[in-house]
Amino acid sequence: MPLYMYQAAYTAESLAAQLKKPENRVEAVGRAACEAVGGKLVGGWYCFGEYDLAIVADVPNNESMAAIALAIAAGGAVKSAKTTVLMTGAEAVAGMKKADAVAKVYKPAR
Repeated sequence: MPLYMYQAAYTAESLAAQLKKPENRVEAVGRAACEAVGGKLVGGWYCFGEYDLAIVADVPNNESMAAIALAIAAGGAVKSAKTTVLMTGAEAVAGMKKADAVAKVYKPAR
């Protein structure tokens, strides 16, 4: 299954609620969301900076990851989020090899 990194920044209201009742929401919500679409949570972390949390999800396909991102966004606890498709080194190398064929036919607008 493909791997995805999902990063999100909480709203001030969500952070305030978590301060009143501290718990590992990244683990609980991330695991339940991944399992709901037939996948699994590889790991989840709190972070600081642009985003407050990051998870790596192993889910069946783009539609499954979109479902997770959409459901979380609709819940109102995050103010911004970003999903990144992750590739193995072998997948990246295969892409590089295919890029050579594309480069031969690609003509940038000038």
